[in-house]
Amino acid sequence: MHLEIITPDKKVFSGEVESINLPGAEGSFGILNNHAPIIATLKKGTVKVTDSKKTVENFEINGGVVEVLNNNVIVLAEA
Repeated sequence: MHLEIITPDKKVFSGEVESINLPGAEGSFGILNNHAPIIATLKKGTVKVTDSKKTVENFEINGGVVEVLNNNVIVLAEA
């Protein structure tokens, strides 16, 4: 699935990933390939991104919104 993490200043990440763990406002949750469509608010925390080579990248955010639709994930984050 394709992930973009965007802040008001710049695009922080763009690429193909295997899984994403997000700090949801109502609790942490994960997204895998073929996830159902969802829009959710995010709280301050760490976005954990795992690619197909099992490489993990962490991004700190201060909140935001995530949209999942047709294997495209967009995180609009407050940096």
